[in-house]
Amino acid sequence: MTVLVAEGLRKSFGALAVTDDVGLAVRAGEVHALIGPNGAGKTSLIAQLAGTLAPDAGRVRLDGADITALPPHRRARLGLARTFQVSALIPSLSALENVALAVQARAPHPLASWRRAAGDPALEEPAQRALAAVGLARRAGVPAGALAHGEQRALEIAAALAQAPRCLLLDEPLAGMGHEEGARIVDLLRGLKGRVAMLLVEHDMAAVFALADRVSVLVQGRILATGAPAAVRADPAVRAAYLGEDAPC
Repeated sequence: MTVLVAEGLRKSFGALAVTDDVGLAVRAGEVHALIGPNGAGKTSLIAQLAGTLAPDAGRVRLDGADITALPPHRRARLGLARTFQVSALIPSLSALENVALAVQARAPHPLASWRRAAGDPALEEPAQRALAAVGLARRAGVPAGALAHGEQRALEIAAALAQAPRCLLLDEPLAGMGHEEGARIVDLLRGLKGRVAMLLVEHDMAAVFALADRVSVLVQGRILATGAPAAVRADPAVRAAYLGEDAPC
């Protein structure tokens, strides 16, 4: 079953085409990695899927419904969650409060009452479950700004999971991490496989090929190849355009 589909997405800034007739499908429960060189258009594609950037042409569908014209908060309520390259956490709030706010944001009218997140069981209970899912249950009371970088990334994933997503857009979750922190995030994402569909944008090729069920390669705004990791890694066009001729098969 396909959860998220991009159909013929096009976006240009002047003469520069950042997405050029992009088609992409993310299946239920899979990790679909999106890779490509810097400037390939990956972040622009994620922005179009998330609703922060309107395409010039094409469609985005979630569970078969056309969401192309919907703003990000409407997409989130339908089950499309996103993490960012740069942290979107509130440093002064605790880990629990950050996740509880994400739960609150998914409510039908999140700004109508603007309830305090802390102390509300309807918000805290799903937030606690999300923290437990990413291994942060014991860090619930720690301010987000006091968490280690890897813990902050895990907290961002918890906030996304608390929105009960059908599909999770992960924009470089390993950015800025050392080996041990990165390995923990890889283990976390591996544990989520099969529970939620994920579109993973990542430059760490070891992580990509450890996690991905399928890989799409974006080069100069176009999808060059899509397939199983081993097939994509062995593709001569992909090796020449991105992975390098000396990349191991």
